[in-house]
Order: sequence, then C-alpha cells, then structure tokens
Amino acid sequence: MKKMAICFTRQGRELIERLIEACRTKGIAPPEGYLLSETADPGSLIKVRTSIRKWMEEAFREGYAILFVGAAGIAVRAISGLPEDKLTDAPLLVLDDGGRYVIPLLSGHVGGGNKLALTVAELLHAEAVITTSTDVNGAFPADVFAAENRLKIRNREGIRKVSAKAIEGRSITLSIKNYPPKEPVDLIVADETDAEYSLLLSPREYTVGLGMKKNTKAEDLEKFFLEMLADHGLQPDDVYALCTIDLKMDEPALRGICDRYAIPLLAFDAELLRKAEGIFHASGFVLRTVGVDNVCERAAVLGAGPGGELIAPKRAGNGMTAAIARRRLD
Repeated sequence: MKKMAICFTRQGRELIERLIEACRTKGIAPPEGYLLSETADPGSLIKVRTSIRKWMEEAFREGYAILFVGAAGIAVRAISGLPEDKLTDAPLLVLDDGGRYVIPLLSGHVGGGNKLALTVAELLHAEAVITTSTDVNGAFPADVFAAENRLKIRNREGIRKVSAKAIEGRSITLSIKNYPPKEPVDLIVADETDAEYSLLLSPREYTVGLGMKKNTKAEDLEKFFLEMLADHGLQPDDVYALCTIDLKMDEPALRGICDRYAIPLLAFDAELLRKAEGIFHASGFVLRTVGVDNVCERAAVLGAGPGGELIAPKRAGNGMTAAIARRRLD
C-alpha cells in the first residue's frame, strides 16, 4: 500500500519523521512525507506550496493512503466530494500533532484503513481509534472477508445485512459453491446459485498480464488496463491478479494500479515465463530485451494457475502490452 503523510506544523513534521524512521527500522515501506506551510522548517520532508484541497485531491485520486496530521475537521473539509465508493476509495487516517491518536476516517475495511491505523499506532506508541461497528463489537466483517480472500462482492447491499446480524451476536452461516445449502444462508461463495442468501461472493476469475516500457506514465497504463477490461466486459474487481516479469515489478505505474484497485501483483522471472504452456505471440525484440519472447500472455497464463486459459491475446500500444487469462475454478 503506497502512503502519503501531510502536516502543517513543526510538531507534525517531527511526528512524520519519527514514523518514517520507525517504518524503516521495522522493514515497512514508509510514507512519503509532505509539509504544507510557508514558515515551518521542512526538515527532511518535501515542502509543497499548494492548497490543502489540491494536494488531497491529487493524492486521493492516485490511490494513496493519506495520513493527515492535523484536525479531523480540516481533513473532512479537504476531502469533501472526493469519496465515491467505500469498496474502492483510498484510506484516510487522521493523526493529532501530539501523536496520541490515529483515526481511520475512510476505507477502514476493504481499503485496509483500520489495519494501517493499528500499524501506525503501534509504531508511534499511539492509540488507534476504530469506529467501524463490526470491529467495535468483535463481529464478523463480511467485506474484509471478501477482500482478504480475493472475492468479488456481487450484491453490496448484502454486506449491511450480514454485518447487522453479526453485530447482534447471531451466528453467520456460510456455504461454498459445491455444497448447496438446503436452507437460506447469510453468505454464499459461488459463481451463480439458486440458493437463498443475503450476500453472494464470487471467486475472481481473471488474471491480466501486463508489459510496459520503463517509466511508463501511470495514467497511460491505467487507461490501457481499464480499456482492455472494458472491451471484454470486465471490471477491476473481476481481476484476481496482475502478472508481469520480475524486471517490471517495481514500475510505479504498475504498482499504482495494484494499490488503487487492491489487486495483488505476481511477478515471474524469464525462465519461468518460458515454461508457460500455450501458443503465444512471439517478439524478437522482447526476447532480446528481457530474455523471453512474450511477457503479457505468458504471465497471465502462469498467474491463472493450472488449467488457466488465455481468453484475450496480446494487445499492444504505446510501449504497453496486455493479455487476459481465465482461471480454472472447478
């Protein structure tokens, strides 16, 4: 998860610097630190002269988890109008200048805001203030279950129904695809079902292989990725994993898509890609460059696992390539 931290005072700057150092000590990727102030000493942080609103909008749109060191009211006003969907919005955490509290305001569950708050609180010896009902009541969080198991939420209104029952302390029943229930259940994991349920979760069925030239712009790769999905009637939450060669796994544009849409990244070395089974579009240039004749198709098939099938062959444009494979789920 990529993170940005913003502050406005000397105390806030010192808190972010302490957090960055604690992250490095623990081997955790630290946040990028920013100071929005005309007067405070920026220290090691990046000093930015812009409006809070503009900074927040850019960070939020790019899918960064935002650590806002300052008043919660200012954070709420700065983010107003930007959140669209609790299943896809980036997390927003508020920290006070004194480093006493860490409060997740947005995307506590699917976005990982609550877990991030607990991690930050531990690093700063602070207290995480968690307000989501299932967490407060120690109840089963259906949306977290879906996210952690890479399942597509088919009827989002079912989250509320299952959560309400869990908060009341009642048992939650769950049925899996090959074991159809004889009675109505709360949650079922299946592609399709005739059973009566409250919440339907489906396995994510597709992997997307991506290749790109070095330093491809994030907006270009995201547009290319979304267009490829749309042309095959798919959405980002249908994607089980993004797949590529290990040489490209740290490309910022690729990591940006993974962070924004909460899609895991699978990276394979050239030797393993060469072992992918199937007929692929070969490129002599790609072979000379990375040691294998095709990246996107081979990576998509490998990521799909045994029985995976290439359903959308290589598409190329402006130094980018993409292919889609379907996982075998039976």
